[in-house]
Parts: sequence; C-alpha cells; structure tokens
Amino acid sequence: MKKNMVAIIGIVVVFGAVVAGYLMEKGNMLVLLQPAELVIIGGAALGTILIANPLHIIKSIIGGVTEVITGSKYTSQRYLDSLKMLYDLLNGARRGGLAAIENDFEQPENSKIFSAYPAIAKSPHVLHFICDTLRTASLGTVEPFDLDQMMELDMDVHHHETSLPITALSTTADSLPGLGIVAAVLGVVVTMGALGGPPEEIGHKVAAALVGTFLGILLCYGLLGPIASHMAKMADDEKSYFNVLRVCITSFVKGNPPILAVEMARRAVPGHVRPTYHALESLCRAKDSQAVAA
Repeated sequence: MKKNMVAIIGIVVVFGAVVAGYLMEKGNMLVLLQPAELVIIGGAALGTILIANPLHIIKSIIGGVTEVITGSKYTSQRYLDSLKMLYDLLNGARRGGLAAIENDFEQPENSKIFSAYPAIAKSPHVLHFICDTLRTASLGTVEPFDLDQMMELDMDVHHHETSLPITALSTTADSLPGLGIVAAVLGVVVTMGALGGPPEEIGHKVAAALVGTFLGILLCYGLLGPIASHMAKMADDEKSYFNVLRVCITSFVKGNPPILAVEMARRAVPGHVRPTYHALESLCRAKDSQAVAA
C-alpha cells in the first residue's frame, strides 16, 4: 500500500519537536504519561463524534483519515488512465454512435473497456457519473448545456457530501482544547482532595492536570486540525477529477472528436498532476493502431 510519507513525516515532526523541546528543558517524560487524561479527552472526543454524526459520516471520517495516510489516488497516472479510458469509450461512440457503446454504459461490470482500468472500475461514483451521463446523452433529446448542468449538479451534491466528514472532524478538533480543560479541572478536583498530603504527591497531581490541557491543545492544532485540512484538500482534488470527466464528455457531445475532447479535458487537470500532451497522444495513437490491426 502506497503511503503518504509527507503526512507521516509531518506527524512525526510535530510530536518529535514537542518531545525534544521538553527534554531539552530537562523535563521528565514519565510526567507526560497520563493515561487517565487521554481516556478523558479521547473518550469525550469520540463520544461527541458519535453524538453529532450519523453512521455514514463516521465511516467517511475513518476513510478520510486513512486516505490521508495512504495518499491521494488522484495522481498523474490516474488522470492518464481516465483520459485513455474516456478516449476508448468516445472513439467507439464516434464510429457507431452512442448506441455502439450501449452495453458498456448499461452494464459497466461486463465492459471490456472499464475492466481494463480496475482502479476506475472499483470506484462506483465514477462509474455512475460516466455511465449515467452517457445513458442520458444517448436519449438524443438533451442539449449539451443541460447535460453539462446535470453533471455540475452531480458534482456539487457529491462535494457537499464529501465535506460533511471534514466539517465533523474540524468541529471535534476545535473541541479538544475545551475537553483538555475538562480533564485539567478534574485533575484540580483530585488535587484539592489530596491537600494536606506530601508535597510531592500534590505536585504530581497538579502536573497531571496540566498535562490534560497540554494534550487537548496539541491534539487539536498538531494532529486532528491538520488532518481535517488535508482531507479538505483531497476533497478539492476529487472535485477537480470529476470536472475533468465533465469537460471531456461535454466536449464530445458538442460534436468535437474524441482526441480533441480528451485534450480539452487534459487542460483541465491541475498542473501538478497534469500528464503531458505527448504522453496522452502516444497512448491514444497506440490504441488507434491496435484497433486498426484488429
């Protein structure tokens, strides 16, 4: 499994810098090991997520956090494969009309074109986005502008759904400093009950209470907050991906040839993952050569 090493390194740097600075101040690491404080803060944070969100959003939060670690799937190769797949589909439609690829968009699970790109075939929303749009276009009564508006509406709804777990995680991150204060207050309550005891015991309990505030702030600004921010950027990457599919299909239904449609879509790919013109052209020409040979 491909890991997002930048995110992992960032987490290590955050916690490593905090621990290193603490040790440079001659701090005692054992004082920071307060399982009770972690139980209070972590348990309360988990509880707020369960209270505030339905199950499908909770699953999306887990999936989003996992994707932050594994890395974005919208790489240059993913775009190249998607454009090549669209070219195969649209080239078949150019030769025999959309009816020629009806079996592909009606039964994508049995399509040779989709099965050639397993990463895309395993993305249900991508398949539905492409197949439903081509199915609607095959009716012959939908104007290109209306089809484009339909795809944009689909993208907006999906992007809104994608933003819900991000908002939920951000809200939880914002609550962590307050939960840290709750843990600290409980620690002070315990300390007040120990007044009159040995000074060392009182000092230890005060330190444990302060660790609660420390953990709440660190987990908010050093972990959950940045993870939520990363998830938001991945949601934008996903929307950009669907916009590329939209540009390609819209261009084709307006009457442009498949090679021009995929080139227009390539221009819509974000610059840091955009495949080169020659890479896309060589793949399309290779497909054409194979089709002629067959």
